[in-house]
Amino acid sequence: MHRYILGRLASAVPTLLIVVTVAFFMMRIAPGGPFDRERALPPEIEANVLKAYNLDKPLLQQYFDYVGNLLRGDFGPSLKFRDFSVNDLIFGGFGASFQIGSLALLLAVLCGVSMGTVAALRQNRRTDYAVMTFAMTGIAIPNFVMAPLLTLVLGVYLSLLPVAGWGGGAAANKILPVLALALPQIAYIARLTRGSMVEVLNSNFIRTARAKGLRERIVVVRHALRGALLPVLSYLGPATANIVTGSVVIESIFDIPGIGRYFVHGALNRDYPMVMGTVVFYAVLIILLNLVVDLLYAWLDPKVRLD
Repeated sequence: MHRYILGRLASAVPTLLIVVTVAFFMMRIAPGGPFDRERALPPEIEANVLKAYNLDKPLLQQYFDYVGNLLRGDFGPSLKFRDFSVNDLIFGGFGASFQIGSLALLLAVLCGVSMGTVAALRQNRRTDYAVMTFAMTGIAIPNFVMAPLLTLVLGVYLSLLPVAGWGGGAAANKILPVLALALPQIAYIARLTRGSMVEVLNSNFIRTARAKGLRERIVVVRHALRGALLPVLSYLGPATANIVTGSVVIESIFDIPGIGRYFVHGALNRDYPMVMGTVVFYAVLIILLNLVVDLLYAWLDPKVRLD
């Protein structure tokens, strides 16, 4: 187990290097610069500003300097948020992003697995059709469309929830962004659970458990559900990535002071260190979460060996 974990972490190093390299040069290739204005700066002032941020060096030198700083855990200074480093902004906004993302993932798993299980137990009945209709609707509507719809209905028309703002982390301010992030993932997980549960319920070991006289609840919860969760666990890696990338848009829509909002502002204003720091941070987070998913998969399925 330990050797497997160390191997996965070692293999993540070249992956991160590729992510850093591609993101670094794509940011520089994009038209515009961090200090472009409608009214151009005087040449001598622009030269001083570029020198202050080491942007006057050759591009390859900037790249190697950035990688060297990254190895020390330094994402550099923000070019737009004055008096703040990228580290300060990322770790300052991580709390809000983590709360929204983790709650959305937890809600997606609980609701998706429950709905998929109920649909499988009521296969080809009205409940099954209702769950699958909801799932297809959730898959078809992306979260950046779902967010304004939820805001319009629950926030504007019904006035049940605040439509924007963080409110110091109040529970009411979290409900709409969490729902907007979770609904598409609930739909995917419900479909996966339903298909997997139908297959498991028709397997031989479930027939044997029922033949022994076990109660249906025990058969479903202890035996069928454990096997049916394996495809869901496999999907949790991509689901986490979808929630992470989706939170970038959701945080901007609901004005949440998280990492995603800083990323959007950084991208619009060509804040190279801010965008790079966010990309690297999210890449590390996704790699670690995928490792956790693999470990959970091995725990649920004894046939899987992590050597």
